[in-house]
Amino acid sequence: MTHAPVILGTAGHIDHGKSSLIKALTGIDPDRLKEEKLRGITIELGFAYLNLPSGRRLGIVDVPGHERFVRHMVAGASGMDLVALVIAADEGVMPQTREHLEICELLHVKKGLVVLTKTDMVEEDWLDLVAEETREALKGTFLEGAPILRFSAVTQAGKEELLAALSDLAAEVAPKPGRGIFRLPIDRVFTIKGFGTVVTGTAGSGSIKVGDAVMVYPPGYKARVRGLQVHGQSVEEALAGNRAAVNLQGLEREEVARGMVVAPPGALIPSRRLDAFLEILASAPRALKHRQAVRLHAGTSESVAMPLLLDADELAPGGGGYVQFFLREPLALKPGDRFVIRSFSPAFTWGGGQFLHVQPPRHKRNQAAVLDGLKILQQGSPEDTLRFHLREAGAAGRSRAELLALLPWDGQELDGLINGLKNKAECLPYDPENQRFLLAATARELEEEICRQLSDYHKQNPLKTGLSKEELRRKLPPQMEVRLFNYLLNRLVAAQRIALEQDLVRLAAHKVQMAGVQEELSQKLEDLYRRGQLSPPTLKEVEAALHTPVKQIQTLLQVLTRQGRVIKVKEDLYFHQEAIAGLKAQLVDFLKKNKEITVIQFKDLTQVSRKFAIPLLEYFDTTRTTVRVGDARRLREGA
Repeated sequence: MTHAPVILGTAGHIDHGKSSLIKALTGIDPDRLKEEKLRGITIELGFAYLNLPSGRRLGIVDVPGHERFVRHMVAGASGMDLVALVIAADEGVMPQTREHLEICELLHVKKGLVVLTKTDMVEEDWLDLVAEETREALKGTFLEGAPILRFSAVTQAGKEELLAALSDLAAEVAPKPGRGIFRLPIDRVFTIKGFGTVVTGTAGSGSIKVGDAVMVYPPGYKARVRGLQVHGQSVEEALAGNRAAVNLQGLEREEVARGMVVAPPGALIPSRRLDAFLEILASAPRALKHRQAVRLHAGTSESVAMPLLLDADELAPGGGGYVQFFLREPLALKPGDRFVIRSFSPAFTWGGGQFLHVQPPRHKRNQAAVLDGLKILQQGSPEDTLRFHLREAGAAGRSRAELLALLPWDGQELDGLINGLKNKAECLPYDPENQRFLLAATARELEEEICRQLSDYHKQNPLKTGLSKEELRRKLPPQMEVRLFNYLLNRLVAAQRIALEQDLVRLAAHKVQMAGVQEELSQKLEDLYRRGQLSPPTLKEVEAALHTPVKQIQTLLQVLTRQGRVIKVKEDLYFHQEAIAGLKAQLVDFLKKNKEITVIQFKDLTQVSRKFAIPLLEYFDTTRTTVRVGDARRLREGA
């Protein structure tokens, strides 16, 4: 039977016997560094594994206990399923015991046990007192009521009971999600001669195989998985929950560091702004003030961050609230990831919480809409979260790739949620080729804005048919893509709310209506062109005849053109439609008899000057009555 991987982490005060406990259980010494051997304390994370009586293999992370190395403790706790809180029987509960326990709580470690070590150094009645003190210290924590076991690394007393208890606890651990993107926060980096750069960490979700393309975040370095090891054994695939060593092809040792993350290309978004819900420990010595710099620990990373408190001026011990962290350097995280914050000097664990948004816009403080949105991200369903991100995108929409990077789900999970919203008509796939989506409510708002802009334009320009598409688009949100703009226009046309006439857009109900004075003037204008026949007046001549400015005449000519009363042959050259209709009949009759016509023949036929003959011939070419062949025109087939 194959068991899901389980990671056990140690926690506890310096020199309480964590490393000795692991060595006694596994035969592996987790103190790797020469400096650790000399000083007798764990500085870096140490790793080992243990085969339990049940057959399950337990990965073990040994974390430092010294206060100066709490940041490594946070890195170790980030991948824990279980914790063994180690308390030396000769000293009892100490400051780092409590701090490590609080860190585990902030990171939502759910299960564990307590091991009283160095039991060979104290009397039985003293052990009972330490056990009672421990029970008191655990009240109100996730370890309240957890097994408290006694163990001696020297005599091995209590080893069987401890192994049995670990087997029982490991059986209760829910498997980590095999789905989801693969993410491995890096906690160690080294090189192996002949193989190159190797990184280690605990896979939080998903899986990875030899040969897979990966990226190291936040710098975005590309690499390929050359080899994989789990507990010292070469494997073809590493799963969620595995302690894995990944041999990265294409990267130098100097390019990679603890705190970076291995994940598929495009799966994460490096960001210097992060929205979160932050809880301050009740044991914190003071309140956290707005914009007070802290050390932010997330996964295996440590960053300098400034928390911008969004609904308070300070967060008191035991309190909590929404914050936006501004980081000195970018991090690549996912919503739902846990974090811990610590002070600078004196150093203490201040609090922790959960990230809600990994690429948020800048927020103003004390804004109800901002706080309501963060509440949705904290407490809402996956569908609520997807709606939020589509709504936040507004007219820009979101691509599937953008959503995958922003959200904690893999492609299959995301597609299921998108299809759910599409089936409810809440999400529109406006650009299937590039897999871009828009919230239906946003589409409706944009459509109303398009109609409002057209309505305003018609009121201001009653004699114009409509607004050019390009001018209309400039009046809409700048982040709107051309494809979305055209998609919305087509929807409005289908709904018979607007009409498209070549490059012009108008409300479907809009008709050009002239006032009495304008109608009278347009009638006089039409009469001028009717009398002019094939020698129409120039605009200056019309201006003089009607005592009307050229600009107003041009507007009226546009209306008469749209109504078909006059024909525009070229810029500022118009003929009455009766003149053009008569000329067309005359030209077609000539071509049916003579096959073709030259410019000179056309002038003789029409008795017009060259300045009118050439534009008229080109007009008939354009309107597909004639076709030019050399210097002559012939009747177009079907004309």
